[in-house]
Amino acid sequence: MNYQDTLQWLFSQLPMYQRIGNAAYKADLNNTNLLMSKLNAPQEGFKSIHVAGTNGKGSTSHMLASVLQEAGYTVGLYTSPHLKDFRERIKINGEMIPKQFVTEFVTMHRLFFETHQLSFFEMTVGMAFDYFRNKKVDIAIIEVGLGGRLDSTNVILPEVSVITNIGLDHTKFLGTTLREIASEKAGIIKTNIPVVIGETTPETKLVFEKVSEEKNAPIIFSEEQNHSQYQTDLLGRYQEKNQRTVVTTLSILIEKGWQISGSAITRGLLNVVRNTGLMGRYQILNLVPKVVCDTAHNKEGLAIVLEQISEEQYDKLHMVLGVVDDKDLDGMLPMFPVHATYYFCKPDVPRGLAVAYLAEKAAKYQLKGSVYKSVLDAYNAALQNASENDLIYIGGSTFVVAEVV
Repeated sequence: MNYQDTLQWLFSQLPMYQRIGNAAYKADLNNTNLLMSKLNAPQEGFKSIHVAGTNGKGSTSHMLASVLQEAGYTVGLYTSPHLKDFRERIKINGEMIPKQFVTEFVTMHRLFFETHQLSFFEMTVGMAFDYFRNKKVDIAIIEVGLGGRLDSTNVILPEVSVITNIGLDHTKFLGTTLREIASEKAGIIKTNIPVVIGETTPETKLVFEKVSEEKNAPIIFSEEQNHSQYQTDLLGRYQEKNQRTVVTTLSILIEKGWQISGSAITRGLLNVVRNTGLMGRYQILNLVPKVVCDTAHNKEGLAIVLEQISEEQYDKLHMVLGVVDDKDLDGMLPMFPVHATYYFCKPDVPRGLAVAYLAEKAAKYQLKGSVYKSVLDAYNAALQNASENDLIYIGGSTFVVAEVV
């Protein structure tokens, strides 16, 4: 198979959760453990940091990678989902995994994948871990895909575990209360390994304290730490909390003997996009009119982004909006401003919510606009209608953003 054939096989034969939802979700580690055995335990071949959470885990992972790169380390970075190119998921020092490695890995292990019916995510985790071991990275930042306890990434023994925050997302799989979801995320806490918690509520804090005590894992709440503030090239206001979590995590690494200077932290946080290629986090796509996109897609993430949008200076607000079909529309839609003009669309994935239904639900909350056949049609219509002093926001789903960046 060539690279395009390989991608087509990965995406279509064993579809990924992000595209089709619960049909691709596997709530156990049996296949992952089988694959790690088949690959001769690649997860034991590199140091790691494990990052979970409802929101902010991607930004936090990229910040950590950027700082460690500036400190002179060879840094692997495993994240999901990708926006434009599958290889965004697996990087070393900001460089995507080569197409040849992807093709050769799948070709070599395809029979095993098919025999054991591995999921897209299980295969991708195996590929990333094998690549990081092969390239002898000093450390890899590993972002959880979904949950934590039963996530395929949860076979590593990291230097430190990180849980950014807990919100009501993926409730079909992780539970319907913050306590239940926190319990799933806390599944990445390992015996005697420190864990950093970014944000808490009274109920989630109790969960984390209980699990850390059971595992004898030192627990550090970053919101209780008094760290210096650094400038960063990531513009979203929510990055302030992520940055605090990152600095707390770095302080633990320093205590463990990693050589990370203050200047490396400063440079790393200032150059996250350049060093890692991160996209879609309050990213400015155009200046006149100003166009902002953001991948926030649940109540907690959208609340912060929409607050920041409300404080922008503009004459009129245009909202290009699309979502996937498992979102709580009655929870999300009341958060959006009624004074904006809406351009409803459906992201081009099987999970994309029918645009007519989205518009119908939005109308119940006085969100008015037009329906478009595609994200790009909606975006182009917004551009045509916007004056130079207007603001265009694109969001609601990672997959909406992926089609415009």
